[in-house]
Amino acid sequence: MNSKLRASVFATILLALSSSVMAVETVRLKDIGKFAGWRENALVGYGLVTGLANTGDSPNNKATRQSIANVLAQFDVAVQPELVLSRNVAAVMVTAKLPPVARQGDSIDVTVTSIGDARSLVGGTLLTAPMKAPNGKVYALAQGALFVGGYKYDMNGNVAQKNHPTVGSIPAGAIVEVGVQAKIMSNENIMTFTLTDADFTTSSRIAAAINTAFGEPLAKALDAEGVEIRVPAADREYLVDFVTRIEKLSIEPDTRARVVVDERTGTIVSGGDVKIAKVVVSHGDLKLSIITDNSVSQPILVRNTAAEVRTETVSNSRINVSEKNESGFVSASNNTVADLIQALTRIKTSTRDIISILRAVKASGALRADLIIQ
Repeated sequence: MNSKLRASVFATILLALSSSVMAVETVRLKDIGKFAGWRENALVGYGLVTGLANTGDSPNNKATRQSIANVLAQFDVAVQPELVLSRNVAAVMVTAKLPPVARQGDSIDVTVTSIGDARSLVGGTLLTAPMKAPNGKVYALAQGALFVGGYKYDMNGNVAQKNHPTVGSIPAGAIVEVGVQAKIMSNENIMTFTLTDADFTTSSRIAAAINTAFGEPLAKALDAEGVEIRVPAADREYLVDFVTRIEKLSIEPDTRARVVVDERTGTIVSGGDVKIAKVVVSHGDLKLSIITDNSVSQPILVRNTAAEVRTETVSNSRINVSEKNESGFVSASNNTVADLIQALTRIKTSTRDIISILRAVKASGALRADLIIQ
């Protein structure tokens, strides 16, 4: 897709975004935030992957050799770590996320990554690996066959590789041994609803909507991100129903005007009905080139030549100046960013030039939005 066509497509997208946001739109509270304390917990463990086809850690990896000896010792097989020379085993780290609510026996997905010099984990099986939380307590046990979305084969200096064969996953590969229950109500019978995108106006609207729905002042906006909610005595025993009623409430969130520009790909996305003040844009395209022609001057041969008679190189330079035939003048008043881009597209302005113009409009103070350059 060429730059002119991309600019036209972006203008259409911006117009669609602006028109859709102009209409009043309400969203549920559960779609714009969550209750404090409702979060996932990170788990990590160390283990061994076996069954590799000579693609595991090399004998130079002392940690792997020691780990193999430790595993064999649990089955009454005494082997010195120095005697372990197999390349069918790899030392790995195992990571997972424990949900906010998990009961003993639940299954969670795990990711396995090599920490040694293994070439590939394809075809391997993870031995039982305890998974700990930051508090050092074991919450899950991981084990199973790995699924690796890649491969790596090499022979005689030739290598064939796809994706990252030293990273794999085990769907439902860990069993929860210790259940967890997220606590969203404090000892003072207070819950805090936190916004995904902090905004004072939205926070105030949430508090007002909760108080109106329950008919009493239960909620108070603490700041741009948090809304404190007092749980009535009658609802403390039935907290799930109380939270459900709150999550179902709908409000009209207030958003800050933003224009996001990705210079690497030439992408422009305008959030909302972004306005611009009266502005005049004059964008010229002047092309200047200097061309030099070198020619050789050969003197006429004479019978008696002198020292000053010789071949000379002569340089002839010329300057070419060209300008676009299209007009580079755009006047925008009481318009949106989408209108400006559509006007620039009509005069066949490239996407890269549109990005430069937006930066200049922002610098002039005419763009009433945050310009985010990525």
